[in-house]
Amino acid sequence: MNVDTAANKYENMAAGRETYLTRARRSAELTIPTLMPPSGHSSATEYPTPYQSVGARGVNNLASKLLLTLLPPNSPFFRLTIDDYDLAALGGDARGKAEEALSRIERSAQQEIEAKAIRVPTFEAIKQLIVTGNVLVHFPPKQGMKIFRLDRYVVKRDTMGNVIKIVVKETISYEALPKEVQMSIVDLPEYKNSADTKECDIYTCVVRDGKKFKVHQEVYGVIVPKSTGSYPEEKLPWLALRFNAVDGEDYGRGFIEEYIGDLKSLEALTRAIVEGSAASAKLLFLVRPNGTTKIRNIADSANGAIISGDANDVTTLQASKFNDFRVAQETMQRITERLSFAFLLNSSVQRQAERVTAEEVRFMAQELETAIGGIYSVLSQEFQVPLVQLLLAKMQKEGKMPKFPKDTLKPKIVTGMEALGRGQDLNKLATFLQYLQPLGQNVVAQEMNVDDYISRLAASLGIDTQGLIKSPEQKQAEAQAAQQAQQQQMMAQMAEKAVAPTMQGLTK
Repeated sequence: MNVDTAANKYENMAAGRETYLTRARRSAELTIPTLMPPSGHSSATEYPTPYQSVGARGVNNLASKLLLTLLPPNSPFFRLTIDDYDLAALGGDARGKAEEALSRIERSAQQEIEAKAIRVPTFEAIKQLIVTGNVLVHFPPKQGMKIFRLDRYVVKRDTMGNVIKIVVKETISYEALPKEVQMSIVDLPEYKNSADTKECDIYTCVVRDGKKFKVHQEVYGVIVPKSTGSYPEEKLPWLALRFNAVDGEDYGRGFIEEYIGDLKSLEALTRAIVEGSAASAKLLFLVRPNGTTKIRNIADSANGAIISGDANDVTTLQASKFNDFRVAQETMQRITERLSFAFLLNSSVQRQAERVTAEEVRFMAQELETAIGGIYSVLSQEFQVPLVQLLLAKMQKEGKMPKFPKDTLKPKIVTGMEALGRGQDLNKLATFLQYLQPLGQNVVAQEMNVDDYISRLAASLGIDTQGLIKSPEQKQAEAQAAQQAQQQQMMAQMAEKAVAPTMQGLTK
């Protein structure tokens, strides 16, 4: 029996994942239970229902904000730059044209993201990261993007946090396997003794080998044909993402784990108030056993009826827990406010007042987003940079962008703050022109290359200038046409002056 199979590697590495799975399931129970199902789950599994909705609202709200930051719908989330030495080799006036070309590539990559529908699985991946702290992202060759929960893969990292090994476990139908694989496993004892022979566990093993990664798939120790391959380090389509990276740990920590105490307290208080309110809402009439009022008269009398009896014989059962519920309610409100600030909910951004200016809301929202700015650092390096590299490699392979020398293009991630990226270039260009205004329009026109300035300005705004800005050939043709028209006009004037004396002589 082969002990070095992908299945054995998965089982050996799964022991170090159990503590992270336990915390992930605990966090999911307080927010969205379906994000991390319990062990041995199936389609008939009944998930627990939280008594409070702050956790689920917070996860969805924070995931939406992170999605808009990581993959903004209106502009590229990255900026391509060229080293100054490489740019100098292209010529002194090539920066504007280079910026325009790079901006066009950025927009093409953005269109690829929309065409492959990467935004939807990215939203699910972000929710997994917030709740469980870990998710595996895969970019198949001819498809968009696929994600795997923490209970479907194991990972091993080095001391710097770089991935050494990834093993993924999937369950597929036996009929979906290639025919040669079916014939290879049908007589194996492991397959015959399995509980369900209609489904098989297929393992994908990704192992680092120097600066490359070797990938292959196995079913019961049998390697799937055409599944073996290797990828350069910067083009690996398997990304093991973490929300918060911890030194020396193979897995990350989720955002919910940092606020698990408040969520537990809120869940307990909400449950106590709900169950106590239901008990207090129960209405019971107590009748004195030896009183003159009869129980049947109380039970059978219609509303407004007149019966004989003594009011002192009848009383209503009350829990008298109002003060206790009030303390629990106030504590619950304070915890809800803390969690609302943590999850960037709108109620925490806007103050309680009749008139709140839009600028005030924007300022407070930006202040809160700055507080969680460290979230973007890990995601930008482990998700956005590899995504850009994969997109650029795919576009070069399909001929949608020119091929550049290796390490020439350097993607710069734009996340969180507007001060980064091409928005910063726009501000600098506007400030630069403003400082030149006191010199006068003539000096500015003589010293500044207007064509290059327009190209850089359009690139900063993300505008395609194709057909919008006149090309040098078009301007030359227009200048020649204007010159010819001026020459024809001068010739017409000269001819008119020459004919005028002759006409005067004829009239005499």
